[in-house]
Amino acid sequence: MKRPTTIILVICLLVGIALGFAFHLANHRVPVTNATRIYLPNNTNYQALCDTLDSHHCLSSHAIFNTLAHLRGLPHHIKAGSYLITPKMRTLSLVQKIYSGNQDPVRITINRHRTLDHLCQFLGSKLQLDADSLLLLLTDSTFCAQYALTPQTIIGLFPQNTYEFYWTVSPTALVQRMHSESEQFWASRDNRLTDLGLSRQQVLTLASIVEEETNCNEEKPDIASVYLNRYRIGMPLQADPTVKYAVGDFSIRRIKGDMLKTDSPYNTYLNPGLPPGPICIPSASSVDAVLQNKPTHYLYFCAKEDFSGRHNFASTPQEHIANARKFHKALNDRNIH
Repeated sequence: MKRPTTIILVICLLVGIALGFAFHLANHRVPVTNATRIYLPNNTNYQALCDTLDSHHCLSSHAIFNTLAHLRGLPHHIKAGSYLITPKMRTLSLVQKIYSGNQDPVRITINRHRTLDHLCQFLGSKLQLDADSLLLLLTDSTFCAQYALTPQTIIGLFPQNTYEFYWTVSPTALVQRMHSESEQFWASRDNRLTDLGLSRQQVLTLASIVEEETNCNEEKPDIASVYLNRYRIGMPLQADPTVKYAVGDFSIRRIKGDMLKTDSPYNTYLNPGLPPGPICIPSASSVDAVLQNKPTHYLYFCAKEDFSGRHNFASTPQEHIANARKFHKALNDRNIH
């Protein structure tokens, strides 16, 4: 009678040990004390995954992780992506997260990027996509035409804002997403286009000039009115920021005579009307300044001689010349060339 009892006790002991080990496995937690993000590129193998987790100090027990990973089949089922590992996360949850490809989106803030190349390089530094491949797509006329845009205007498809993307988003999917964001941006603004008599792209182009002229939101409607007034009467825009864009040097502090002769469709001193597209991604405040269509008689403005970033506005050439003289004197006094 003792032998069956002993066997039962041994079985119960083994079951208890197994259950205890299973409980330990299920409740084992990662050792991070702060949220940690890891990036797993396409075709990441199991050793590379372990090395990544190890380098970010996410494994307190390689044996436990390895056991759980093999039980789940993770070594042959690693999903590329960006994953956030949080304090007290169970190791089993981490394994399941990567196995299922349950990515955590990456937050990206798009600001005043001036060129497609700069925008693509920025996005390429934040996402897995290749910057050159994205640039190639955005400069393809046939692709741009799908959105009724051109390589010169498609930068307007990226409104300034903060967005969440999956790290593995493809260039095509990224553009589709930004098209949706752009449509939402214009949903409450399209009704103002008819009264203004301009298209979205024309407004964005004007707004980009306003954006480059000032950081003072209060002045933007007045600056927008200057360019709208010039545009309506067929007067050359003569916008200094377009010269900087044409020259390709955005650090220029003082526009000189030879720069005004730069042969470029973006040079509004040489070419009448609007440039082919935006010279930067304008903020919502600059777009709204154009759409506001503030009525003024202003045709000129010049930076104030106190270098406050604000401007003196004028309706006549005589007033403008007087303002310009004061500003140029201030530049000379400070030896700014």
